[in-house]
Amino acid sequence: MDSLNTRLAALRGGTSPVGFSARTIAGLNENPGCARRALLDASGADKDRIGARVGFPGRFGQSPFALARGRVFEEQIKANGAAQLLRLLREKLGLTIEEAAYLPLEDVGDNTGRELRARHTTAQLLRAAREGDDAGTLFDHPMLRLRVAGCTAYLEPDLVAFQVGGRFHVVEIKSFAVIDGQVDGEQVTAAARQAAVYVLALRELLADHGLDPETVSHEVLLVTPADFTNRPVVSLIDVRKQLAAVRRVLARMSRVETLLDALPEGVSFDLAPDDDGDPTRDPAELAAALHQIPARYRPGCRAHCELAAFCRDEARCADSLDVFGPAVGGMLGGVDTVCAALGLAEGTRAPAEDEAEIARALRHAETLRSGLG
Repeated sequence: MDSLNTRLAALRGGTSPVGFSARTIAGLNENPGCARRALLDASGADKDRIGARVGFPGRFGQSPFALARGRVFEEQIKANGAAQLLRLLREKLGLTIEEAAYLPLEDVGDNTGRELRARHTTAQLLRAAREGDDAGTLFDHPMLRLRVAGCTAYLEPDLVAFQVGGRFHVVEIKSFAVIDGQVDGEQVTAAARQAAVYVLALRELLADHGLDPETVSHEVLLVTPADFTNRPVVSLIDVRKQLAAVRRVLARMSRVETLLDALPEGVSFDLAPDDDGDPTRDPAELAAALHQIPARYRPGCRAHCELAAFCRDEARCADSLDVFGPAVGGMLGGVDTVCAALGLAEGTRAPAEDEAEIARALRHAETLRSGLG
């Protein structure tokens, strides 16, 4: 493992690794076949700064307004020992308890170091699991650990781990609204993926200490504001499917050495920062290093990868159908470039034997299109 970490550090260069978050781990499920992202993430390379250096800065993150709204919402429902949150959880889970212990885990004394917080969190969660206290405990902002590609990822969730009756429930707090009982499906899916990462981390914590991992429920409690107010509502989400997906992607990340073996010697994403931390690496040289690793661009990458703009430009320059997404690529079978598809549609390119059916469909579509003109 030390050899693997040394190779990953050499790939990253002389900068500190960027840590994993639940969001980045969940994002790996969006495009699991992308070797470029797998290697960059495993090495801890700063994709955001790399993208900016090669001329394709990422456009990521929530607006300041959304972040501020989220903080206000979370502070509101956790006020007074999370009394409002406890009431909601009692109603949703049908609990009879009137109150619960509230344990903030954002720091240990004045120390906010991740490893110390993680050890403190572990001790508190193990104590609760072993004692099986039916009175219930709310664990605010536990610091969890998860092994990713041989490295320890520290997960600082915007959640509360809720323990009652010997079971733990992950509570995910989000600021997107439920309007007239309806909610954006993509946002719920993203929240479920993140929560699944926390569930897995909690389960592995218990399993590592000889306790039943199934003590952590696969049902996550999602807390969101109702309509256009800050009145919270709770929904139960089953994350078993997301859990399986996270396990698969982590298993693939553990095989990152195979991807390293395929790299040409000397490939590095070192930004060569100066004394002020500003990158000095030649952009063209850095871009050439990126091109050495195959990517698997999909339009959805723009929502979860900082290098999406770079990879999209690369796909466009290669005349790849990847820019239109996997649905188009699937319909066109082995046809993999825009020019090849247009040639079949316009009849200027003779189809191969296995392209005959696709060619007929494309020519029919072209006839319909030209008829509209």
